[in-house]
Amino acid sequence: MMSTVRPRRSVLYMPGANARALDKARSLPADGLILDLEDAVSPDSKDLARTQIAEALKTGGYGFREVVVRTNGLETPWGLDDIKVLAPLGPDAILLPKVEDAATILKAEALLNEAGAPATTTIWAMMETPLGILRAAEIAAASKRLTCFVMGTSDLTKDLHSRHTPLRLPMLTSLGITMLAARAYGLSILDGVYLDLKDEEGYRASCLQGVELGFDGKTLIHPNQVEGANEVFAPSEAEIAWSRKIIDAFAAAEAEGKGVVLVDGKLIENLHVDNAKRIVALADAIAARG
Repeated sequence: MMSTVRPRRSVLYMPGANARALDKARSLPADGLILDLEDAVSPDSKDLARTQIAEALKTGGYGFREVVVRTNGLETPWGLDDIKVLAPLGPDAILLPKVEDAATILKAEALLNEAGAPATTTIWAMMETPLGILRAAEIAAASKRLTCFVMGTSDLTKDLHSRHTPLRLPMLTSLGITMLAARAYGLSILDGVYLDLKDEEGYRASCLQGVELGFDGKTLIHPNQVEGANEVFAPSEAEIAWSRKIIDAFAAAEAEGKGVVLVDGKLIENLHVDNAKRIVALADAIAARG
């Protein structure tokens, strides 16, 4: 299980071939940044993108933002060099695309060790193929260095021959299976991107659905989406106040030898207190960022 609460409400993809975007990312209020070498970079620009991301990591200046590098697949002409060059520079994580088995995680772990990556550099996995979804539990259990699943709903929709719909009904089975695996093995999990930048109402509804399903946050394709994700995936003031109230009430009940307590007519047990502590810890971590 993760011992540290790290807000991941908004995690923004930034194309590695765009030096201006890599610089702008230092001032954005996103919780995390995915410096991308894969989908957002053409084959002719892969080497340039790798060099620019390396310079960005060396320069730093990203503050509280979690900096993740999405490499090319390990089977591509660029994937191994991506890890060899960038892992020693200590990004917070390496994000592997199209993970379909535990062997991929173990290979990446070995490559990180060989490259001299610090222990703080973890592995994230894109879950974006039918086979990857079916093996989600196997992948989640592969390594303690794996800390996060990222849903790749665009690729998954294509492979399923399904459609993007407002309620995402074609996607719910895949989201649910991956969510179960992530929570069973103590991983964070991020929802997929929302593609229609003009549909603000639809985007907000997608974020709200993500919260309801249990996601820690959402991956984003444009800086304009950051504010909405930060708002929706953060605990509300009412949630925080209720959580603190039941934590205090349960502590007082325990001091009197009681295992349950009524708060405003609602029965409160250990399970409610555990969730309340998670909410308060997340709120405190967000507040600490200013």
